[in-house]
Amino acid sequence: MQQAVAQLPWGHNLRIIQSISDRPQREWYVQAALAQGWSRQVLVHQIETQAYQRQGAAITNFEQTLPAPQAELLRDLIKDPYVLDFIMLADDAKERDLENSLIEHLQSFLLELGKGFAFVGRQYHLEVAQQDFFLDLLFYNTQLHAYVVIELKVDEFKPEYVGKMQFYLAAVDEQLKTDRDEATIGLILCKTKNGLIVEYALRDSNKPIGVAEYRVLPPELANSLPTVTQLEAELARSTFAEEPSSPDSTSRGKP
Repeated sequence: MQQAVAQLPWGHNLRIIQSISDRPQREWYVQAALAQGWSRQVLVHQIETQAYQRQGAAITNFEQTLPAPQAELLRDLIKDPYVLDFIMLADDAKERDLENSLIEHLQSFLLELGKGFAFVGRQYHLEVAQQDFFLDLLFYNTQLHAYVVIELKVDEFKPEYVGKMQFYLAAVDEQLKTDRDEATIGLILCKTKNGLIVEYALRDSNKPIGVAEYRVLPPELANSLPTVTQLEAELARSTFAEEPSSPDSTSRGKP
């Protein structure tokens, strides 16, 4: 079969060669670009945000709660941290603010999540014992054949987050999962975490859960960037300045 590098446009290969010297990393970006259909711009972004180093770096209990093939596939799919530099959050932002921003930029969020994620819903309603519960974000992964529950936290990880996630996963397994689906997976996205506390919290959990941090665009940096309106106005001024003067305007005022 044709080698992977020959299946990519030359511009992709050139970017990989110029940016990365390590051979395994080069091969990883080649395979990822092919598998996920990255444009050259997306490829450059993935290299700049160190996607290779982030892949599989989340703290999880997958090896203890899932069969080996699925655990390996899922471990390589979950990142840490998740780079959400397409959104900005204030220091006093609430979880709903983060959720709203992710939904507003859903396409970018899906790209960061990786291949196979399909959006099911936000604040997804579940009823248990005549009580209402709402999942922050619910996805389905077509590669894993499993539902993925994502809980958003704008503070540091706390052990009680695992107990809440276990409850949600049990409810989804009972109410949504079919015989064709694998066990539902939980992902807790936190602003910060202590690795040892996460490991202790996950140690005795019987549900597959991963914990990762996220990074957003700092407010001070976002405030220094031009808005879309400012960029459009500057582009219009540049275009107008480059237009050649008409013959009438150059001869106007001559005797």
